[in-house]
Amino acid sequence: MLQQNQSPISHYLSPISPGFSWYEASVAERPAYPALDGSRQADVVIIGGGYTGLSAAFHLAQNGVDVVLIDAARFGDGASGRNGGQFGTGQRSWAEDLENEYGFTRAKALFELAEDSKPLIKSICNQHNIDIEYATGQMSVAHKKRYLKQYERHVELMQTRYNYPHVRMMDAQEAAEKLGSTRYYGGTYDSGTGHIHPLKLLVGMAKLAAQAGASLFENTKATKLECQNGRVTVTTDKGTITAKHCLLAVNAHGGLLEPVSAAHVMPIRSFMGATVPLDKKYGVLHGGEAVDDSRFVVRYFRLTQDGRLLFGGREAYTADNPREISTHIRRQIAEIYPQLADVEITHSWGGSVGITMPRQPFVREVMPNVISAGGYSGHGVMLANLMGQLYAEKLAGKGERLQLLQDLNIPAFPGGRRFRSPLLFVALSWFALMDRI
Repeated sequence: MLQQNQSPISHYLSPISPGFSWYEASVAERPAYPALDGSRQADVVIIGGGYTGLSAAFHLAQNGVDVVLIDAARFGDGASGRNGGQFGTGQRSWAEDLENEYGFTRAKALFELAEDSKPLIKSICNQHNIDIEYATGQMSVAHKKRYLKQYERHVELMQTRYNYPHVRMMDAQEAAEKLGSTRYYGGTYDSGTGHIHPLKLLVGMAKLAAQAGASLFENTKATKLECQNGRVTVTTDKGTITAKHCLLAVNAHGGLLEPVSAAHVMPIRSFMGATVPLDKKYGVLHGGEAVDDSRFVVRYFRLTQDGRLLFGGREAYTADNPREISTHIRRQIAEIYPQLADVEITHSWGGSVGITMPRQPFVREVMPNVISAGGYSGHGVMLANLMGQLYAEKLAGKGERLQLLQDLNIPAFPGGRRFRSPLLFVALSWFALMDRI
């Protein structure tokens, strides 16, 4: 079964990231925050300075909660500052697939919960003058003709059963006209979503959290996490932080810090490239929409405000970095846009996507007073920012919305710590092969 906006499996990139991203080059101001020096006490300690952690810090601090947030690197060096920038719609899984597993009532509640993230992000940015370069429209296109029936059924269900009127079908001709490519057989057009500059959102959220009173520390790695006598202690290389509650917001990069999260959230490698600004004569995406396709190893792309093609698609299932990211990205671009076979790629970068077995978020109390949230499987631009608000609600005694995600059935990856990565490599390589058949 196809998944809603399959592109997110590649949209959400995390650290261990080769290459200097176009996002980094295009942000005029990226404030630095100090490293922790000494020990602290707080109401809440947050480990991880991506969308989840910074959103939680902002919402908590706004309510007068004493928050300390640490990150092992700089804010934005992980997924939240390097992803494809596409919002998507609903959860990572199509609503009808969630309905098959959980029933209509829960599936609709999960869909509506995810949709709450769109007005949340827009309202915060509008209220605080954060220019995230939002552009409307997303096309999900089929690289195999037989997938069109599933797209058609999905559109019908979205419009009639889930009260989402913004998505419609495109035939091959319309898709070709909008894409500037005849590579696809048609697909869906979603006018209820869009794409953004992800690092600008990240930088803006960090500023808001700091202004609200949260204590933010970069280059401060958590080396140990303990809970004793109702208190959580986070040990770092610069001191300790003791708090009543802890949010573990490291996504795919918890390492050995906490074993339950590591068993349920797996990193896979993904890569992106940015071209020089394109001449309009090439006819690429003249409407400015974002695109994702139906491959398991999804190809996702869009234009920047200055006309560059941002293109992602290559994935790797080992810890190794390819030597020539741009070579592989250019080859994939040329398959869709032969006229760009020799296009110059000015920036190329990559990292790790945090995925779960069912491609649904992992949210769980992994230790007393410690909640872990991650595994957005590429849907993190929406879900991670929403997660911060949901966590703040829970600590304020209103945990009903977060409970919808905590109740999801997220199994651990098979194989244990020793065999989990090899088994994942075999499985994902198989699905990648199926893309070509």
